[in-house]
Amino acid sequence: MGNLSAVILAAGEGKRMKSDKPKPLSEVLGKPILSWVLDSLKSAGIDNICVVTGYKRECIEQYLSTLPFKVETTVQAQRLGTGHAVMTAEAFLKKNGGDVIILNGDAPFMDCDTIKSSLKQHISDNNSATVISAKVCDPSGYGRILRDSNGSLQAIVEHKDCTQQQLMIDEINSGGYWFNCADLLSVLGQIKSNNQAGEYYLTDAIELLLSSGKNAGAYTAKSSDTVLGANDPQQLEQLNIIARQRLSQ
Repeated sequence: MGNLSAVILAAGEGKRMKSDKPKPLSEVLGKPILSWVLDSLKSAGIDNICVVTGYKRECIEQYLSTLPFKVETTVQAQRLGTGHAVMTAEAFLKKNGGDVIILNGDAPFMDCDTIKSSLKQHISDNNSATVISAKVCDPSGYGRILRDSNGSLQAIVEHKDCTQQQLMIDEINSGGYWFNCADLLSVLGQIKSNNQAGEYYLTDAIELLLSSGKNAGAYTAKSSDTVLGANDPQQLEQLNIIARQRLSQ
């Protein structure tokens, strides 16, 4: 298996949350969402963890300092996209090597089983990158997974860059990825921000790896809940409802 590490993206402000705390500290069943993500990683045996902070980073650092294990942090001073967030963790990636999973700090249902199963596929297919995807009823707002006729990953297209035909695709990007660290580092500096949002997308790293002849794949999570995050209080309440339902099963 080699070295395993994780980078959690937790720099977002969450303007629509109507809360004075950073979005990853929003609570599901009384526990910060960031804590759910950390628990899943620890259960999957991943101990080398770096959290990318930004908005109200002192709140996240304060929370992390209360944990019984050590978590590294790095700062994304300007929020210029997921690719840019990972660039701030470059020193961490260089130090650890091996394979790294990159996860959103506001998706509480990215569980241990999904992390381990996607890693298994990532390693057995000898991939440079493996995106964790899910099939959902309403894909609007999410990046779409494009596959070729053999089912191999062709591209990931952000919602706002999709054609009408691509908008019909129901397999979406969860925002979770496995990367071979050395391969990721080889393309990270080549990501450009020439898109509608003017941001550096981490998905472009996959495109760069594919175009350089490397393997990349998509692992479809068993549950569509793995992709769920919260952008407003209603969605946060929905996460709490789902979490309660899961507990009662």
